[in-house]
Amino acid sequence: MGDKRQKIQLELAFTSGSRGEAPRTARKGTESPVARYESESLAESERLMEAVCEAKNLKRALAKVKSNGGSPGIDGMRVEELPAWLIANWKATHEALLSGRYAPQPVKRVEIEKPDGGTRRLGIPTVKDRFVQQAVLQVLQRIWDPTFSESSYGFRAERSAHQAVIAAQGHLHEGYRWVVDIDLEKFFDRVHHDRLMARVARRVRDKRMLKLIRKFLNSGVLEGGLVSPTTEGTPQGGPLSPLLSNIVLDELDEELERRNHKFVRYADDCNIYVRSERAGHRVMQSLRRLITSKLRLRVNEGKSAVARPHERKFLGFSFTSGKQPRRRIAPQAVTRFKEKIRTLTARIRGKQLSDIISELNAYLSGWRGYFGFCETPSVLRELDAWIRRRVRAYIWSTWQTVGKRRAALVRQGVSRKDAAGLAATRLGPWRISKTRHLHLAMPKAFFDSLDLIRLAPTA
Repeated sequence: MGDKRQKIQLELAFTSGSRGEAPRTARKGTESPVARYESESLAESERLMEAVCEAKNLKRALAKVKSNGGSPGIDGMRVEELPAWLIANWKATHEALLSGRYAPQPVKRVEIEKPDGGTRRLGIPTVKDRFVQQAVLQVLQRIWDPTFSESSYGFRAERSAHQAVIAAQGHLHEGYRWVVDIDLEKFFDRVHHDRLMARVARRVRDKRMLKLIRKFLNSGVLEGGLVSPTTEGTPQGGPLSPLLSNIVLDELDEELERRNHKFVRYADDCNIYVRSERAGHRVMQSLRRLITSKLRLRVNEGKSAVARPHERKFLGFSFTSGKQPRRRIAPQAVTRFKEKIRTLTARIRGKQLSDIISELNAYLSGWRGYFGFCETPSVLRELDAWIRRRVRAYIWSTWQTVGKRRAALVRQGVSRKDAAGLAATRLGPWRISKTRHLHLAMPKAFFDSLDLIRLAPTA
């Protein structure tokens, strides 16, 4: 009953907050706000903020923020607290948005490790600002998304990294066997605010919306107890940042299309496919000038290259060489996978086997959902065998005495003679995990009985 009552209160708050514009619209004799903002003329509207504050849009934004979860911003408010806060404060927030007075709070600086080394700097907005950003995003997406390049896949509805990889593979099959792999150095930290706002202003006439976006860009960053101003960049961590990054890089897409290049872009990860190494170097040199002088961004020379596609990685995947390139898992992704499995199955953890299996399954399920898309199942089978060996070594380490080992092996079907000999060995857990008798004691069926997830598809 509590959740139902809160839902009703939210609907009343959103509806009453949005109702103030109805009489004005009626006096002008125009169509309803909902119809106007769903129309094709949305891009030319000067009343986008009213579309942001529509009850239907707000409810979608709230549901999205709640489903995304995430850590609190600088005010400490959790996602679970947002509905109650909106019930009490939506009227004032609504008025601030429509009057152009809404003031976002600084984002909280968080650094996370990048898979390929180094750290990625995130800016976590408050939950309240995430809600407003999401509501703004849903309106702006209707303006921009239909006009983005067909070769752009990142942060777009009904588009995915897998689709981007398939598109790249399609260019290879067409004979474009060289790739110009462009890496933008600290892209999200280096977006030029004035250039971004100039592109946004081409389609948005609502000055309140332009002012709000600028405020989000300039809201500042709280780091080490001090708030620093932000004069460039779109901090990763808020709902609006991905769209703004696509708006910036849409200029790059337009130029690539004007030159009739075959390319695939996912956020700031862009690959251009050409027929020869010479053409690749020519394209690289030309794009370097465009990116640095026009977009005012930087090319990461250490991570950018002209090479064969099987020598590079794209969204965690690479491709086999040959006439019909197949999708394979990039070696770097396999290395990171093994590092994670080693951590989960470290023998010093001292956890129950059931807990180890549960943690493994949680990780393997997500990893398989993404990398199971490869077309080299033999790699998955090899990884499955390696994981089973890691778990065998872990189990062996829990049998700490000769007596325990002998008894456990016998229970697993090993003869008493063989169990006695194996139990007395001085080999370490990793070496013993490869022996024939331990494989007989813990075959594939044993791990299936533990419900350990397999990466490779089973027949």
